[in-house]
Amino acid sequence: MTTPFATRIQTVTEITRSIKVLLENGFAFVSVCGEISNLKQPYSGHLYFTLKDRDAQIKAVLFKAQRRYLPDDIADGKQVICRGRISVYEPRGDYQLVVDSVEFAGAGDRQAAYEQLKEKLYQEGLFAEAHKKKLPLLPKGIALITSPRGAAVHDFLTVAARRFPSIPIEIHPVSVQGDTAAAEIIKAIKTAAARDRADVIVICRGGGSTEDLWPFNNEELARTVYQSRLPVVSAIGHEIDFTILDFVADHRSPTPTAAAEFVLPEQSHLQRLVWQHRLRQRSIVNEKVANYRHRLSLQNRLLGNPTNDINTYRMRIDFVLSRLRRSIDSQLANKRQRVNGLRTAIAHHNPQQIMARHTTTLANLRHKLIDLNRHQMERRIGAVQQCAALIRSLSPLAVLERGYAIVQKIPGKRILRSSRETNEGDRLEVRLHEGSLECEVTTILPR
Repeated sequence: MTTPFATRIQTVTEITRSIKVLLENGFAFVSVCGEISNLKQPYSGHLYFTLKDRDAQIKAVLFKAQRRYLPDDIADGKQVICRGRISVYEPRGDYQLVVDSVEFAGAGDRQAAYEQLKEKLYQEGLFAEAHKKKLPLLPKGIALITSPRGAAVHDFLTVAARRFPSIPIEIHPVSVQGDTAAAEIIKAIKTAAARDRADVIVICRGGGSTEDLWPFNNEELARTVYQSRLPVVSAIGHEIDFTILDFVADHRSPTPTAAAEFVLPEQSHLQRLVWQHRLRQRSIVNEKVANYRHRLSLQNRLLGNPTNDINTYRMRIDFVLSRLRRSIDSQLANKRQRVNGLRTAIAHHNPQQIMARHTTTLANLRHKLIDLNRHQMERRIGAVQQCAALIRSLSPLAVLERGYAIVQKIPGKRILRSSRETNEGDRLEVRLHEGSLECEVTTILPR
């Protein structure tokens, strides 16, 4: 009896390779949506993970060469769409998805939500130009809402220091991406308005992906900006794409640098304008003074000589001027006294005087040190002289100076200490303090 199964017996390798050929040919290109789990990143640089949904899972691998095309880092729990092919890993007999590209799921839903919110706020009039607040020509202060560690704050402050460094800038550090960013920015806007130290709010950050910039599409943030009593400038740092914040802000700048140039006037330009207005006002005043003088001349002719009234007013002016001078003199005296007191205090702490005092002290110490060294040297010289005298007193030559002599037997120069050490007829050398004598023993006397 025959069976419906093939009669040829295959090895495990053969059947596995057959299955591999069927899978790779049947699923040459697939797109799989699922959640990443069990992500592993060995030293090889490849990424191994599992794609799963509620009822099933499949192993997947993304080789190192394809990682550079990722739009963002993948992590456990992220919903992705993986495109690639099905293959079989023969040593374990596992089938897996060899991934060529990864797309983060939810991008389409996010864009739809963005368009829906944009249309909603537009219909409510939050984007209308009529509601845009005008920025002051010369702000008393700027509230800069940004991340303190990004390049955006550095770019803004660099331009501000160049254009108008005297305008204070109060930095409100916030997160500019992530789940908490929108809430932190809303709180910073309210804080800046409550502190009343600025009359312009600038919200800025550098460029980024759509996911990085998503907090700026928050509806509550848009309504907070719309309701803010201070004008708000949006400088998110992206040239092409717009966030909801860009539409609702009172002004949109493409970069933090452009925002600083828009909010802060150029100081030298304002100085030129002030000088021009000053010249114009002076010309107008001079013209009016000339007109008033002409009218005064006409009035004098009509009224006659107002000398008496003028003299009265002159005396009043003199009296007021006298009181004014006394008051000014009194204030100047007080100020001078205070200045003198401050000058005395400064002189007491003057580095030059302190240095002079220390120099004098150092000179005194130097003289004392020299005197001390001289006294010590004199004591040591005296001690050396005493030692020399003692040595000289113990020297045999000093004994000879007192009249003694040294007797040596010839030959051999042996010093004699007793008469028993010589015989009659021996030749002796007698060494005196000055010179010596050669003698011959003729008689030996007993002790």
